[in-house]
Amino acid sequence: MQESGKLYVVATPIGNLEDITLRAIRVLKEVALVAAEDTRRTRKLFEAYSISTPLISLYEHNEFRKSQMLIDRLREGIDVAYVSDAGTPGISDPGFVLIRQALGNKIRVIPVPGVSACITALCISGIPMDSFVFMGFLPSKGSRRKDLLVSLKDESKTMIFYEAPHRLVVSLEDICSVLGDREMVIARELTKLHEEILRGRVQDLLPVLREKRIKGEITLVIEGQEPAARIWSDEEVRSLCFRYRKETGFSDRDVVDRIVEETGISRKRVYSIVVAALSTEAGLDRQDIS
Repeated sequence: MQESGKLYVVATPIGNLEDITLRAIRVLKEVALVAAEDTRRTRKLFEAYSISTPLISLYEHNEFRKSQMLIDRLREGIDVAYVSDAGTPGISDPGFVLIRQALGNKIRVIPVPGVSACITALCISGIPMDSFVFMGFLPSKGSRRKDLLVSLKDESKTMIFYEAPHRLVVSLEDICSVLGDREMVIARELTKLHEEILRGRVQDLLPVLREKRIKGEITLVIEGQEPAARIWSDEEVRSLCFRYRKETGFSDRDVVDRIVEETGISRKRVYSIVVAALSTEAGLDRQDIS
């Protein structure tokens, strides 16, 4: 039985053509065929790096039909690469259908990582990046956009969106009215000649943007909702006290300090609860942890 070819999912630059890996260039030269979201844009990349591999188009409106054709070629043993217009395929770009069909046909799918606009914007945002949600493009219709924002109102993770330039101002107005005046970053034309990074609160950025003629691809990074302070019951504090005494070997004074640090409760209240708990357990005097 003939071995299937491999499907390479190749990330390409989002602007600056130098932002491509050596591995991506090698793979694009070695495969038998490259499927591209827009062959005209991909040819510019090919010309820059002397890549002569045959190109075919695979974009949103022909993805189902062309994917099946590519699966047939892969099953014949032909190695194929897929690239989107810019960045990582499938991230708000075509590619998902082809990848799913390849996996369904037990074809090996190999990532060739590189640039992604959402990660590029996040890493320079100065907004917490230990956890985040990427939501792709905001809905173009105002009602659907507001519904989505309402569903994210209590999201504590940093949020990343893409947006079209002609909708930027109205989308920021919806963000401000639904999510509130959040800290955010607007990254426009990342890695390109006219790259622009705007930082601030939504209400501060809106007047600036209303006076500008906005062009290019835009990524929004918005801070998450500050989680509401947890309310700790006396019983929960007592449980922490006994657990720390058992597991850590801390002195009673250190136990109090640890609980204050972890819960944010005032030292006076923690001290009172711990003294009462220890007194009940062993008849200890208050002075033992003062």
